[in-house]
Amino acid sequence: MTHNFNAGPSILPREVFEEASRGILDFNGTGLSILELGHRTPLFESVLEEASQTLRELMHLNSDKEILFLHGGASTQFFQVPMNLLNEEETAAYLDCGVWGIKAIKEAKLFGYVEVVASSKEQGYTCIPKNYTVPDNARYFHFTTNNTIEGTEMFSIPEVNVPLVADMSSDILSQEMDFNRFGLIYAGAQKNIGAAGVNVVIVDKQMLGKVHRKMPSMMDYQLHIDNGSMLNTPPVFAIYVCLLTLRWVKKKGGIAAMETLNKAKADLLYNTLDANPLFKPTVAKEDRSRMNVVFTMDDPEKEKQFQEACKAANMVGVKGHRSVGGFRVSLYNALPLESVIALTDLIKSF
Repeated sequence: MTHNFNAGPSILPREVFEEASRGILDFNGTGLSILELGHRTPLFESVLEEASQTLRELMHLNSDKEILFLHGGASTQFFQVPMNLLNEEETAAYLDCGVWGIKAIKEAKLFGYVEVVASSKEQGYTCIPKNYTVPDNARYFHFTTNNTIEGTEMFSIPEVNVPLVADMSSDILSQEMDFNRFGLIYAGAQKNIGAAGVNVVIVDKQMLGKVHRKMPSMMDYQLHIDNGSMLNTPPVFAIYVCLLTLRWVKKKGGIAAMETLNKAKADLLYNTLDANPLFKPTVAKEDRSRMNVVFTMDDPEKEKQFQEACKAANMVGVKGHRSVGGFRVSLYNALPLESVIALTDLIKSF
């Protein structure tokens, strides 16, 4: 058995792979591959509609929320969000918790004023900032709920008086929360929702129509809404894999079941690391991500030996990001508990 701890593109359920492969050869008995379906035919329209409705059901979204499946990944949203929501004379508030927040801040400055309300840079991004103030005149407050590279995660929604905008690329559907409190959510699919190539955007209709700039049609959320995520040819196969993954989450018991499993996996791994003096988790305990567990070893030679031990045990994706070093183990929804048990057994015996 191969244990897939990759940070993204990452593990998906086996049954999703099997159903997707059948769809490539023969989609629902039509004699056509999902790869060759016309995107404006009822066959694919049913895929897009079911994916949207299943996501709405899982997240308990109200009727004000519009769901889009777009090209470009989360990095495109770093500039598409302020392009659609922020006028040049207005200010947006941002939280800096790591690499992806830095990138989002950089892009937002192209479209208006940005106030960084707090940063954990001085702490090496090993924690989530606390006790900050978001100005009431901010157009929105943007933050990254889970920092994939640094291994920190937000477990509560900030209480502020402005609309919330969140990059949930690496922890969406992993824990329960009131998603209706957000003005806009975006997430690259390749960690918890599906295959690389599609980005999910959930936007409150009340957020739109307030900027006066001209923008390219492909960047306009409202045009994508008006055209049902088919302003141009959508990433058909990636959306199909999203549908299959969302079906799997629903079948397993929804987000509540995912959260229970994710807590069990993360607790087992962190407790094992804390009990072994060779390994050092890098993140403040209260902010430790359940999705991306980051840790190091004091001895570079032992790090190399542990990396080789993981390779021998068919464990892939454990090497840390180049900017952090050490190790990073990703525990996304589809990762079975058995893989975490195998890793903790290796840690104990190393």
